[in-house]
Amino acid sequence: MRSSWETSGGPDRRRSVTRVMEEALEELWAEAGGPTHGVGLACVGSLARRELGPRSDLDLVLVHDGRTAGVEALAERLWYPLWDSRVRLDHAVRTPAECASIAGSELSAGVGLLDLRPLAGDRDLVGSARTALLASWRNGARKRLPELLDSIDERRRTFGDAAYLLEPDLKEARGGFRDMSTLRALAATWLTDLPHGLVTEPYHRLLDVRDALHVTAGRTLDRLLATEVDEVAARLGYPDGDELHRYVSLAARRIGYAVDLTARAARQVLPVRRVISFARRERKPVLSEGPHGLIVHAGEVGLGQRVSVADPLLGLRAAAYAAREGLVLSPVTAENLGRALADGTTPPLPDPWPAEALEALLELLSAGRGLLGPWEALELNRCIGVWLPDWTSIRAKPQHNPIHRHTVDRHSVQTVVECAPFLTAVERPDLLLLAALFHDIGKATAGRDHPAVGAPVARAAVLRLGLSAEDADVVALLVREHLALADLATHRDHTDPATAETLATAVGGRAENLRLLRALTEADARAAGPAAWSPWRAQLIDALADRVLGRLTGAERPAPAQTARGVRLAAAVAGDGRPRVEVEPVPGGVELVAAERDRVGLFGDMAGLLAAHQVTVRSGSLTTEHGIAVNTWRLEVDDPADLPPASVLQTELQRLAEGDHRVLQGVRRRDLRNRAGAPTPFVAALPGASETAAVLEVRAGDRSGLLWALGEAVAGIGLNLRSAHVSTLAGQAIDTLYLTEPDGRRPDDDRVAEAITVVRAAAGLPEPDRQATTATADRHGDPITAP
Repeated sequence: MRSSWETSGGPDRRRSVTRVMEEALEELWAEAGGPTHGVGLACVGSLARRELGPRSDLDLVLVHDGRTAGVEALAERLWYPLWDSRVRLDHAVRTPAECASIAGSELSAGVGLLDLRPLAGDRDLVGSARTALLASWRNGARKRLPELLDSIDERRRTFGDAAYLLEPDLKEARGGFRDMSTLRALAATWLTDLPHGLVTEPYHRLLDVRDALHVTAGRTLDRLLATEVDEVAARLGYPDGDELHRYVSLAARRIGYAVDLTARAARQVLPVRRVISFARRERKPVLSEGPHGLIVHAGEVGLGQRVSVADPLLGLRAAAYAAREGLVLSPVTAENLGRALADGTTPPLPDPWPAEALEALLELLSAGRGLLGPWEALELNRCIGVWLPDWTSIRAKPQHNPIHRHTVDRHSVQTVVECAPFLTAVERPDLLLLAALFHDIGKATAGRDHPAVGAPVARAAVLRLGLSAEDADVVALLVREHLALADLATHRDHTDPATAETLATAVGGRAENLRLLRALTEADARAAGPAAWSPWRAQLIDALADRVLGRLTGAERPAPAQTARGVRLAAAVAGDGRPRVEVEPVPGGVELVAAERDRVGLFGDMAGLLAAHQVTVRSGSLTTEHGIAVNTWRLEVDDPADLPPASVLQTELQRLAEGDHRVLQGVRRRDLRNRAGAPTPFVAALPGASETAAVLEVRAGDRSGLLWALGEAVAGIGLNLRSAHVSTLAGQAIDTLYLTEPDGRRPDDDRVAEAITVVRAAAGLPEPDRQATTATADRHGDPITAP
């Protein structure tokens, strides 16, 4: 359903607002005594383009011939009434020569002046100023092009891509208004063309969003903030904020794609330094032939005269060739391919696809970064949705997660790109690529359980592509279990046999499936963004995968109860009874090993001691042999020198063992203060996670000392905290706790319920009358998209 705001016509409304402002400025000019010769009032920016929004600034230029008297006084008579009216005003006073000089020397101001348009006074003078500055812009175009093109890249690095951000800057991000200004500036050089058909409609879409955002926020705002999205969506007639994000994403993609194509064309006209002097002659693009009747011209893949768009394989083959060769799929060709699919000129591929079609798709997917350009060209022209109907359900779908940098569809394509390094390391790279393409297809309708929802969808999709039922089952398994390895590796105890058993079951007991899952796990994480992959995560994933792979291939090495270092420290403690602490750097941080005589509460005390020294914990585990406990901690510290000396920690551990808890008083005070007003935590038992321990999953607001509070709570009811596996996402701690009785037995159900109660209170629920959560959690969650 469309709202009156949208049906009233965005461009028409903006032109009406612009006309009202023009009339007001004409009246102001007359009241200020503006002459008809020698001085003219002009505008740039949104007013010049007749795109004024509800809160747009006014960008005015008083152009004068340099001889007319009283220009400064006239300027004051113009600017002061506007300031008094609280109009946001950007103003300048310049001669035509100054306008031309700025256009030739100052990039940002020069680009803005290209829109110069007369409003009142000497219109011929303003016209001559515009002619002079355009001539200056064009004369210096080849010198200015590198700076202009660099500005595109700089904005992208600084503001990101509006098509994929949850809070995009509609002005500065890729695909926003600044890119449109750049397109116009490039076209004004006469070295490139402005792709009107590609960008006009999406540009007006974004202007509509900007206008609604200004009205909703009540202020000038270019960033589509999450707090404003729902009201902006309602004002524009969209059912929810997600649909608005989709709307913005598709518009920004189109503009960003046009900028990329235009910038590429502009770079081709830049002079290239050559060693041989006679090579200075102007270069002419060479036309060459490619396979299947395709041609290559000026770095773009197009259709030769002998090919017909009635060939259903043509689009896939053209895209695959472009991707493999690192070329661009001609925008005209992409548009023709999309039109032919839409109007039926190109017949649909049969179900299942012939082998040649699947081969072309796999060639496209295996091109690494070369995939991105051709895929975007085809996607913008609706080809992908015709070939892969399920794709439309995730097209431009936003992800409300700070770790993910892309929409669901773009993330899926990026995951395929990130698979490139693994294609020679697995036996079935085709299955890896297809699993990567469809791994998040379940996010069309599901959140946390999207792997289970997406698996049958992916299976049906690859069957249509021509895979055998057996191969389709493998793809479905990879989609269903694509979070299993990361979750088990980072949240479960590797030394517990149930952890390895769970992973082996997830991959169907097949080593090759585990190799495929290992590759998909890293590709998925790298595609999500820098926060989702780290040396620490890689080390944990590799350790668990290697252990289970050894088990599946008959070369399993049992995980030792203690490392050699732990055994050595335990022996020293057994000798004199004094605690021992050692630290050393490991991938992704520092490992601290502490040995002490076993006692209830030891794990919590060690966690508190680390919290007292403001050390962030990634994971902690405790093993006990012959009455000596060895604590192994992974710490988020770059250098062991950033920790207190081992001798200090040993002394403090000794005092804690003797009952002196003064070192923890500051931790206790901070924790009680931070716990007040904390969000309600989630605590659930994971009944199948271990046969030797009770396992609890805790999700709570992250805070310093949380792990100590959990350990103290468990010790308070006489349970041992055998290990804890810690991760943090968007300010939320996701901890997995392994609990045993003091004699090592697994606690019974009553004790587990008691543990849930005290852990929930320690996590942030101080009121005793609230009910404990007794729900059970899934076997594995989503470490990348966890709530």
